[in-house]
Formats: sequence, C-alpha cells, structure tokens
Amino acid sequence: QVHLMESGGGLVQPGDSLRLSCVVSGSIFSINAMGWYRQPPGKGRELVATIAGSRTTTYAGSVKGRFTISRDIANNTMYLQMNSLKPEDTAVYICNAAVRVSSASYAIDYWGKGTLVTVSS
Repeated sequence: QVHLMESGGGLVQPGDSLRLSCVVSGSIFSINAMGWYRQPPGKGRELVATIAGSRTTTYAGSVKGRFTISRDIANNTMYLQMNSLKPEDTAVYICNAAVRVSSASYAIDYWGKGTLVTVSS
C-alpha cells in the first residue's frame, strides 16, 4: 500500500516562513507527479502547486512568488517552502502524488491526511 505523510505545519505570524514535507512510502515503482493542495476553514480544496519530474512546476496565482515546491526523487519526498505567509494562507495543506506501484500499472492519485498551517497575529 502507498501512504503519504505530511509534516511541518504549525502556528506562525504574518510574514513568517514554514517548510512543509511530504514523504511517500510503500510499494512505489515511480511517482509521476506530486502536488500540494489546501483546504481553508469552511472552504473546498484548492490547488497550491504541482511538480513533475524535478523542475516542471506550476503555482496558484495567490502563492506564486512566495511559495516554492521541490522534490527529492530518490527519497520520494516533496517540499513546500512558504515565505511571507498571510492570514489567508491558513488551511490544512494536503499532499498528493500520482504513483505507479509496478511497471505494469498506471499511475493513480494518493492523498495524505494533511497538516494544519495557521497564520495569525
């Protein structure tokens, strides 16, 4: 089975920084792409950033220039460096990965349980 585990969330003040991590474990042949989503209180899930390979990235307009997504392919780990945090960044941040479990399988999406980021003065 494939499991995703996020870490690094917490309570910070506006302007502070945090770095989130997501580790994928289990039966992994390859991870085609990964991404970070977030769910603000009382709202739906929204895309934050994605990464395919080690360099191809996309960002939501609200975080572009402040957040940086990266990954360590060898260790099945993804990061989200969050700078200049704003109160509107408050959300549960959720890890997503498109994982192939064998050479004979296609990639399917797996999700973590999320880590809470609270930005408040």
